[in-house]
Amino acid sequence: MLGLPSLTGCAIDKGTALAADFEENWDSTPDLAKIRTTKNNTLPFKGTSTGTLILKDGTSADRVTKLVGELREYVSRHDKITGRIAADGITFTVVADEGRTGEVLALWRSLTADDRVADADINDAPWKKATDRWRIEVTAVDATGALAVFKDMYGRGDRHRPLSGVIVLTVKGGLFVETDFNDGFPAEAIAAYEAVLAQYPVIRATLRRDAVSGSAVSIVVVEGVDRHHARELARRAAPNLGAAVEVTSDSAD
Repeated sequence: MLGLPSLTGCAIDKGTALAADFEENWDSTPDLAKIRTTKNNTLPFKGTSTGTLILKDGTSADRVTKLVGELREYVSRHDKITGRIAADGITFTVVADEGRTGEVLALWRSLTADDRVADADINDAPWKKATDRWRIEVTAVDATGALAVFKDMYGRGDRHRPLSGVIVLTVKGGLFVETDFNDGFPAEAIAAYEAVLAQYPVIRATLRRDAVSGSAVSIVVVEGVDRHHARELARRAAPNLGAAVEVTSDSAD
């Protein structure tokens, strides 16, 4: 499979040719449900492609591990192709570096075993000279699970081994929470949310990046809650965020 000749070197629409080569190389792979590719033709004779192997439901972990190894070898020989695998609701990028690929495979295993996780995407996110970077998005089954998974994946729990070089970690599911602008744990934003949650029912909340404050908190409580007191609780728990912390109710205009 890996030894098939490639015609991409002389193709005018190189992204299209790379995608076609990827599909031809992997089309007959056992346990494959389908292949999804992208075609990026940047300039004549230049381009890139992303190829995703979508595996059949029930594909074993050992089989996924074997395919990861084969795909890692493929992308190491085709530097203009990004290789990805989708299995058990988790989609992840396979990179040429064996150590980084081992890390992401271990995270795939733990996420698929976590019943708090509905789906996830782990994507390589290089920036300038910083190539060892990841962007992770996880959907949890509920808000409680979302916060617990976020803490675990940031190294504050023992369920998941965090990846090195994560630029953004986002977890959603009744709650939206992501790393702050320093790619760090949004401790104050979470403290504000937990302070309100300890006393009042929360419908939904967003703890996300903000260009000015570095973090922004938006908490929506149920109708009838003392919003002013809830806001006071939140801002007291996150004194450095100030007006970036807001509490409203489901009935608020």
